[in-house]
Amino acid sequence: MDQTLHFVIPTLMGVESTVSYELKKLGLTGVRAENGRVLCQGSPADIPRLNLNLRCGARVLLALGSFQARSFEELFQGCAALPWEDFIPREGRFPVKGYSVSSQLHSVPACQSILKKALCKRLGQVYALDVLPETGTLYQVQFSILKDTVTLMLDTSGDSLYKRGYRAQNMGAPLRETLAAALVSLSRYKGRDPFCDPFCGSGTIPIEAALIAKNRAPGLNRSFAAQRWSWLPSRLWMDAADEAMDREFRGQYDIWGGDIDPAAVELSRHNAELAGVEDTVRFEAADAAHFRRETPHGRVVTNPPYGERLLEKQEAEALYRAFGKAAQALPRGWEVDVLSSHTEFERAFGRPADKKRKLYNGMIKCDLFTYSAEKRSARALGAK
Repeated sequence: MDQTLHFVIPTLMGVESTVSYELKKLGLTGVRAENGRVLCQGSPADIPRLNLNLRCGARVLLALGSFQARSFEELFQGCAALPWEDFIPREGRFPVKGYSVSSQLHSVPACQSILKKALCKRLGQVYALDVLPETGTLYQVQFSILKDTVTLMLDTSGDSLYKRGYRAQNMGAPLRETLAAALVSLSRYKGRDPFCDPFCGSGTIPIEAALIAKNRAPGLNRSFAAQRWSWLPSRLWMDAADEAMDREFRGQYDIWGGDIDPAAVELSRHNAELAGVEDTVRFEAADAAHFRRETPHGRVVTNPPYGERLLEKQEAEALYRAFGKAAQALPRGWEVDVLSSHTEFERAFGRPADKKRKLYNGMIKCDLFTYSAEKRSARALGAK
């Protein structure tokens, strides 16, 4: 199969540009960002490359076609016109799921039913069967209906790409690995400067920083749905893994995670071992209120407790005040990035951010507050 394939990469809101950069860096063409997803084009060999290498995308969907549909008949005919037999074999299982936004066809269960019937009709005719067995490999069909435009896709990833395979447990509210990688990428960390997370929890941000510093593909320790697809040669997966490992860096890095809870520190160390970066990142029991660093340059990227309830909000504000004082005392060359949903974060932290970026941690609307090294230096010089 040598034809050009079209991919849809769902993303967390706010990180579309980061995923676009990743796709361009991997050599994908036709990269175009939309709200909550990025589109691109590639070849069958890019299915394993994308799944293995993407840090911030949620999954890799293979788009088979798009068409307008304002009635169930148009939905049925549009689906039945696509060459599903090129991708789904005789015994393949093909459940259907998806969503509809701002469209005439707003009932998701009804759309699922219509699409399933259209698939069964097309594949039944091709394979000369009245009833398809659906006893074989999974080919998860996904659909999106956005403003009456239907896009039909196959999910090549299986489990979402945030499931790297190194975090069996977490401390409290977990930060998804894809969002942690996006925070590190947005800080422009490349492995050169010291990197710190004073609220490390289960270690996700420092571990993702270590993977970025080493240029290690985040998907090397897991499997993907498309690995079992008959039309996608297994050698492509081996080639993509070899390519990814050849691109790894070897070097010394200063990556640190701290947490006031010793149990979190032990869990972080365990997760780092599972991720294969225990030699790259170190964890310590430490109080963020007393965070200090003497090196002239570095980056802090962290996700402190938000405090969703009233008492917790008050505790969170006290924590922000204490950490804000510690951050203010850092040398001029340090940049600080803090993800928080707290509406009064800047007031509690002690000063307005130099830059804010809207992000979502799951369903929680947050801001990434950036205190840049350049502006901190300028303020410090102006105070002299």
